[in-house]
Amino acid sequence: MFEHILEVKDLGIQFKTAEGFLSAVHGISFNVKRGETVCIVGESGCGKSVSALSLIGLLPNNGEVYKGAIKFQGKDLTKLTSDEIRKLRGNDISMIFQEPMTALNPVFTIGYQLREPLKIHQGLNKARANQVAIDLLRQVGISVPEQRMKQYPHELSGGMRQRVMIAIALACNPKILIADEPTTALDVTIQAQILELLNDLKQRFETSVVMITHDMGVVAEVADRVIVMYSGEIVEQGDVETIFNHPEHPYTQGLLASVPNVDLEQDILEAIPGTMPNLEEQISGCRFHPRCPFATDKCRETKPDIFSIDQHDVRCWLKEAEADGQASRIISN
Repeated sequence: MFEHILEVKDLGIQFKTAEGFLSAVHGISFNVKRGETVCIVGESGCGKSVSALSLIGLLPNNGEVYKGAIKFQGKDLTKLTSDEIRKLRGNDISMIFQEPMTALNPVFTIGYQLREPLKIHQGLNKARANQVAIDLLRQVGISVPEQRMKQYPHELSGGMRQRVMIAIALACNPKILIADEPTTALDVTIQAQILELLNDLKQRFETSVVMITHDMGVVAEVADRVIVMYSGEIVEQGDVETIFNHPEHPYTQGLLASVPNVDLEQDILEAIPGTMPNLEEQISGCRFHPRCPFATDKCRETKPDIFSIDQHDVRCWLKEAEADGQASRIISN
């Protein structure tokens, strides 16, 4: 029995372009325990979604994992063949994609798309798969499931399509569920229902969840641990209470300061100045230093190590003295 069901070690992802290879993820490492919800947060373009896609071998044709390992129950997924990955995908590891309207096939009924993974991975015949699919739709809160089975994606609302995506992802009782922005473009009421549903299903099936989001409200609602990404790197990670109550990295502090607080009278929300660098920009030192109000010459010249204090990891030179006095330093790559 492995302590961590998923172990990502020094993962690097790059894309081939006309100008050559561009690195999108620069050696990230994290673990996921059984039954744990880990939220990966950051601005659009920080690398969180491509990191998630790499876990199940769904990078686009011009993308590749160029270094590191992705270990699922001790088995390195980067070493598996396409057929071996296909057997895991949708069975042991499932994914809820960001936009259900494009993730669901518009020319097949909901019933057909629900039955397929059950027939392929579970070996069920059509009649039994049909019954299980109806039960799945009922479990995710879809009324009149027998009727919905005959409908096409365009005939359902956004919230119902997202529930169908969750039903498909959970069809084979996966050990890990990857949810990429599962509440994007849904109204607040539906968002709350989807999050409550994911929490309930996680408890019922003891599934580990890796959730990709930029919504800190969602993180506070569902996360056990939080990973903060910036420009292809993990800059901070720790349990959800530590991250929200004692954020250490200036970027994490900026993210939390930009979230509206109903308990405070605020006319203007704080914003992080500047924009995230694109893949072509070569930045020396800390990748956040051009936007950081606390940047020093050392930040501009030398890439910071990861400093670990009580299982709270921070990639920032500001924590060097504290970490050396209390805990440990992890030399960065």
